[in-house]
Amino acid sequence: MPRLWDISQPLHAGLPVWPGDTAFAAETTWAHGPGCPVQVSKVTLSTHSGAHADAPRHYDPDGATAEAVDLTRSADVADALDDALPPRVLFRTFERFPADRWVSDFTAIAPELIEALADRGVLLVGSDAPSMDPEDSKDLPAHNAIRRRGLSILEGLVLDAVPFGDYELIALPLALTGLDASPVRAVLRGLPA
Repeated sequence: MPRLWDISQPLHAGLPVWPGDTAFAAETTWAHGPGCPVQVSKVTLSTHSGAHADAPRHYDPDGATAEAVDLTRSADVADALDDALPPRVLFRTFERFPADRWVSDFTAIAPELIEALADRGVLLVGSDAPSMDPEDSKDLPAHNAIRRRGLSILEGLVLDAVPFGDYELIALPLALTGLDASPVRAVLRGLPA
């Protein structure tokens, strides 16, 4: 059986979030006890918590929302051909993912690189950074290149333990109606030999 790598951030209190965004919180609303046979919890989080898929609505006021994201974009990574890229490309920019703190000077993706990837048939770009654009960007050039070229985005991936190579990518967003992004449980599966 092919090996699996979970490339999602665990969601927990203290999860680093974009400055000013909603912090993750969880509380028990029903607890096991007399008259209550179950536990039920409530969570509060940003749609951009942990590993997440940006919907086009995040950077385009008229863009598709989270429930309308094309799931085939997150399906699988085909073997790279001699002179071509696979349709989904993930970038590891951190030597070690900063799970315990916010890092403002993360590596963004240049819009020219987005254009070059789209020219070579790439459909989805993912990164371990929290955004494709720098934290202080107001014009979002990488997001806008993605919008213009019709690509999909995964951000906040944890790629520390994954060797360079080709994998099957499974990263399905929740069908959050009308929203700008969705947390995902992102997994890479080794390809059969």
